[in-house]
Formats: sequence, C-alpha cells, structure tokens
Amino acid sequence: MLYNFDETIDRRHTGSLKWHYTDDTIALWVADMDFRAAQPIVNTIERVLQHGVLGYTKPTTALYQAIINWHGSRYGLALDKANILFSHGVVPSLALMLRVFTKVGDAVLVNDPIYAPFMSKVRDNGRQLILSPLREAEGRYQLDLADIEAKIAAHEVKLFLLCNPHNPGGRVWTVAELEALLEICKKYDVAIVSDEIHQDLTLSGHEFTPFLRLAKGYEHKVASLTSMTKTFNVAGVKGSMIFAKDKTLIEQISQQQRLSDEHDLNLFAYEVIRSAYEQGEEWLAQALTYIEANIDMACDFLEQHLPDIKIMRPEASYLIWLDCSAYAEDDQALYDKLRAAKVELSAGSQYGEEGHLKMRLNVACPKAVLIEGLNRMSKALQG
Repeated sequence: MLYNFDETIDRRHTGSLKWHYTDDTIALWVADMDFRAAQPIVNTIERVLQHGVLGYTKPTTALYQAIINWHGSRYGLALDKANILFSHGVVPSLALMLRVFTKVGDAVLVNDPIYAPFMSKVRDNGRQLILSPLREAEGRYQLDLADIEAKIAAHEVKLFLLCNPHNPGGRVWTVAELEALLEICKKYDVAIVSDEIHQDLTLSGHEFTPFLRLAKGYEHKVASLTSMTKTFNVAGVKGSMIFAKDKTLIEQISQQQRLSDEHDLNLFAYEVIRSAYEQGEEWLAQALTYIEANIDMACDFLEQHLPDIKIMRPEASYLIWLDCSAYAEDDQALYDKLRAAKVELSAGSQYGEEGHLKMRLNVACPKAVLIEGLNRMSKALQG
C-alpha cells in the first residue's frame, strides 16, 4: 500500500496538544507526526469497535510474540515473555525506575541537554540531579566520558538515565560509546536505564544498538524503556514496554508496579502494539523515507535563508536541533520572535543549560506545512 504523507489533515479543534491554537500558527514542536496512522492499525481499532465488547483485557501470546519478533529481527535483541513488562508510557516508567534503583536523596546522572522529563522526574521524586554536558564536535554530540566518571565518583551516583537515540540531539550512540559507558557504570556499581523510544526512527547510515544487548553479566543493573507510540504516530494510545533480563530485577519492577496497580494497559493499546509490530513495517519504511526528504529540505532551506543557524542533523527521529544564537541573545526573546510570526518550535531552554538559544524543529509533517513554517522562521529571524 502506498501512503500519502503529503495529505494535510486539519487537527485543530480536535483536542490535539500539538495543534491547540485558535489562530493559524504552524506547529513544528511537540514530538508527534501529522501523518495518518498505518492502515492496519486503523483497521485493528475498527475491528475492536465492531466487536462491541470493550472489557478488561490482558496481553496475549500473540502480542508477546509480536514484540519478541520485532526486536529480535531488527536489533538482535533476544527477549522472551518474562523479559517484557507493560507501562502506560516511558515517562511514567522513568519515575518507576527511579524507585526501583534509588531512594530519596540519591544522586542520578543525566546528560545536558536532555528531554525535559529526565530532569523533572528526578527532582520530583526527591533525588539529586547531576548533569553531565554533552560535548559538541563536528556537528554532533559526544558523551564526555571523563566528566561522566568524575561526576559519578564525586556524587556517588546510583543511576544513569541514558537517552538513546538522544533527544533532542538525534545521536544514535555507537557500540563503542555504549560499551565505554557500561564499563564506567560497572566500575562504580551504577544502574543504567536506557530510554530507547526513538529506536525505530533511526535514519539511513546509522545503526541502533539496544543497551541490553551489551549488558551480559550486568543485567541486574540494566533496564530499557521503549514504545511503538513514536514509531507509528499513535502517542494518543498510551502504552509502552519495560525490558529487563534479570529475574530479581523483573520482580522488583513488578512489585513497584503493583504498589500503584500500573501494570495493565487498555484494550486498544494492546491491540495497537500487536498490529503495529506485525503489520506496520511498510508504513514505517515509507514514513522514514518521507522524513529524511523533509530533513534534507529543511537543512537546505536553513543553510540558504538562515545561514548562521548551526544545524545538528539527526541520526534518528524527525527532530532537528538548531543553534540560533546568532539571531538572538535571550531565550524568551527568541521564542517570542517565532511565536509572533505564528510558528512554534520547542524552546531549547527546557532541555537544560546546554539548550540556551537553541530550538527543536519537528519536520514530521506534510512538505507544504513544513515549507510554510520555515518561511515564517526566516521572516521572523531576519526581521
């Protein structure tokens, strides 16, 4: 089936978070796509509705097998049913894993910049937030392994929250980088939780490596978080997975879930996960091709019309990290300048100190929408 990603679907007045405006603002911010979901997923939801009984539901053998097959065939990650736990979302799972691996007052290390809930959930749960800035070299971020080790030692860090692929910088960390990080964490007995929600959006020329695949002998200290929601643009269908290999750790996670009864998903989430992993590959391949073309177009446009923006081309996802420091001296002024032009990007300041004067651009939309948004950016920043 050939999908039409050029189709513009009006999402205003639907309760959409992304398109909540009462005016004609172009939304290029929060990380969901403006593309119609894969037809097999839509068909699955329609089938469930036609059945007519929407009662309590549990995971099926076929659901577990779909998850196992997807991650095994694409990433060489060997899973079985016992390794898979369900959660309402990756962010709730971050908070859950804080309770599993740490106690109030413990130090937790994250990179800077980082997806904002990495920082807020650490603080909200009474843990000590320690930041390790990423180093920028040749237009992409690198882990500062020396700084990570120094911070771990100085603050007696108990948990490292990894984002792979990285949000907002779009890095897909290499095996060498991940193994070096693992060795540091082993040395200091630090647990690692890897948020891998953007794994399936890895772009051509790059290879995603699940952290669990490298953690042999250290599985009691490693868990990964992922979901089909970003991959298949079904974020409104809440559902994600926690993967762990160690039996004792799995029981600890399960116990924490039972305390708040947060281990079940709704009927639609279970069915969408299975449908996406069994039948969504064709849609995903076409979506990634379209997204890469949009990334090319956006980068070309910015290089031509706003040449002083420093572009960090993503290795995964549809999010482009932009250094706009040549066009403003104040974060709020930069954001306000774009909003006045009726185009909204994600303000870099929410991703940590390293996000100063940066913006995150979402290009997962029809080309016509993206072009209009880029033109508004150009007028706003050149004015």
